[in-house]
Order: sequence, then C-alpha cells, then structure tokens
Amino acid sequence: MDKFKQPLVPNPSGESSGHSRRTFLGGTSAAVAGSTLANSAVANTLGAGKTRPEDGPRLTGLSKLTLTVNGTKQSVEVEPRTTLLSLLRHRMDPPLTGAKEVCDRGNCGACSVLIDDQPAYSCMTLAVDLAGRSVRTVEGLGTPDDLHPVQAAFCKHDASMCGFCTPGFVVSTVACLEQEPDADSARIRDRLSGNLCRCGTYPHVFAAAEGAQQVMNAGGLDSAGDQGGKR
Repeated sequence: MDKFKQPLVPNPSGESSGHSRRTFLGGTSAAVAGSTLANSAVANTLGAGKTRPEDGPRLTGLSKLTLTVNGTKQSVEVEPRTTLLSLLRHRMDPPLTGAKEVCDRGNCGACSVLIDDQPAYSCMTLAVDLAGRSVRTVEGLGTPDDLHPVQAAFCKHDASMCGFCTPGFVVSTVACLEQEPDADSARIRDRLSGNLCRCGTYPHVFAAAEGAQQVMNAGGLDSAGDQGGKR
C-alpha cells in the first residue's frame, strides 16, 4: 500500500476507504480558502460606503507657533505630538539640553522648566500648547560667569552627584523661592518633592535651597524672575 494513501480509519473489510492524508489536507485547505473568501465578501458588503478607522483624519503635518524661551521670542514648526522637552533639546538653535530626558513620563522632575513662572514637567507638555507663552529653562537663569543665587548655592553646597536631576532641582528651587521667599524648611522640602535624586543628595539640595534663600532675601537678586541671571 502506498504509504501516502494509508486509510485514516482502519477498514475491517481490508478495502481502502479512498481517503488519505493528502486528500484530507487538500479538502481542508479548500474549505478554509472558501471560508476566507466568503467572509471577505461579506465584510466588503457590510462595510461598503463606510470609512475604516485607519482611513480617518490623522494628526499629521507641522504647526507653527511663537513662544518666548529664556527671554527671546522664537518661531518654530513642530508636529502635534512634539513635547516641550523634545522642542528644547532638538529644535532650538542652539539646543537647550539643560532639561534632562530621564523617565519621560512625569515621575522624576529632571526635565522641569518654568512656564509663565510656574514649574512644569516639559516631558508631559505639548509644545503646541505653548503659543504665546513664556518658558524659562535652567540655561535662562544664569551664566557660568554670573550664576543665579540658586545655581551658586548648589555649587557651594555640593548639591549634585551624577547631575541628571540637578537642573530640575535648580528650576524647582527657583520657582519655590520666587513665589514663597519666606518658605520654611518643611515648605521647601514639600515644593521640591516632585523632583527625585537617585544618588541621595537630598541633604545637600535642601542646604543649597536654604542658602540661596538667604542670599535672595538679602537682595542677591534685583527682582525675582530676571532673565539671564542679571542681578
């Protein structure tokens, strides 16, 4: 007996049933193909004149917006999905890389910036929502030759280790001391609770914040919120 034509079920009479593995698989394939064609035809009939979700409108193209970054008005074109963090790091000229991309989900605070003088996570903010608004990054607080009191205090108190969290802490500290010049130590810690330091330099960070507070309250900054570190 041909080994490719063995009966699928033993036949007591010893005669071949006429069914083989090959004919069985062939018939099954034909049935599947027929079912697929039928289902396709039904789907086409039921969906005639209807728009599939993937054929609907999409958020594509570029949007033009004008915003103020560190005191300078900027006009840029961005995709609707572009975050402020991506805009700062990849679309500015020169790039503003002070805000760090660490968690990219609003957990760590390393990307903190000031939007209209309010602290915000730039990784969770869409750039297109900032038309006409003002953004300050850590680069806009001071310069290497003329540091903001908070930046100077972070250097003095050795308030950084790996450095990834430092710009966010500096920005959040500036926001705290500008808005609440007389904040006590507990309030300062509360205002900085949205920023995380994986190296554990919190005691140095808090010491720097309190040191900067003394300098700023003693007239170390001509007016809260001056751009470019001018004092």
